[in-house]
Amino acid sequence: MKSYSVYIMASASGVLYIGITNDLERRVFEHQNKLVPGFSARYNVRKLVYFELFGDARAAIAREKELKGWLRKKKVALIESLNPQWKDLSARCPVTVPSGDEPVAACHSIRPVILSEAKNPSKKQREILRPLKQDSE
Repeated sequence: MKSYSVYIMASASGVLYIGITNDLERRVFEHQNKLVPGFSARYNVRKLVYFELFGDARAAIAREKELKGWLRKKKVALIESLNPQWKDLSARCPVTVPSGDEPVAACHSIRPVILSEAKNPSKKQREILRPLKQDSE
C-alpha cells in the first residue's frame, strides 16, 4: 500500500517549510542537497523536524493545507509536542534514494502521529490539533 507523508522542515534560523510527498526519504534528500530550486533551497531548509503518515493522498493533502493555514505559534507547538529539541529526524539513519522497486525501511527517531489512526490523543495533542477559526483568517 502506498503511503503519503506531510512533513515540516526547518532551517537553522527557524524558517519552516511544510510539504507533502509519497517518498519522504527521497524528498528530504532533495531538500538537504538543494536538488529542487525554490523556497527550501533559497532559505536553507535542511532539517526534518516533524512528519505524519497517511494511507490516503486526499487526507494528506487536506492535512498539508490545514497546517499551512495555521499560525506559526501553533506549528511550533505541534513540532515541540513530539520533538521538543527540534532534532533532525532524518539524521539517525542514512538517507538513500532507492532504485526501481527496491523496498526502503524508514528510519525515524520519533514515532509519527498518524491522525487517521489516533484513538486517544493526549490533551496537549487535542489542543494543538483542534482547528481554530483565527488560524485560517
